[in-house]
Amino acid sequence: MNTIHVDVVSAEESIFSGAARFVALPGEAGELGILPKHTPLISRIKPGSVRIELPDGTEEFIFVAGGILEVQPNAVTVLSDTAIRGKDLDEKKANEAKALAEAALKNASTEMDLAKAQSELAVLAAQVAALRKYAGKR
Repeated sequence: MNTIHVDVVSAEESIFSGAARFVALPGEAGELGILPKHTPLISRIKPGSVRIELPDGTEEFIFVAGGILEVQPNAVTVLSDTAIRGKDLDEKKANEAKALAEAALKNASTEMDLAKAQSELAVLAAQVAALRKYAGKR
């Protein structure tokens, strides 16, 4: 069976390292699907879910808050400031943080505050969506 080596790394730790049959993630211009022997590629990625199909057919989900993707024919590397394993996501905390970001958006008094609140809200909305997607796969 053809596999590709996948590394997902956050600023704090290595989140995943291992073989996969397929990887799907949110590229800057849309969803990307990567199979073994993929053409080399470097792209920014948006906040969302990285879905890794393991050789045994099971799937691993990881939330990333954006980052950089590098694809080589036999390796995929995802670098993200924030990456959280699907099983470690907490829906209650994510929804609370999203509510705080929405309040900050309403109360933004400068363009800088507005941009920061919009950015945080986008990441948290993607995290909640990733959580729901992961919960549906369990």
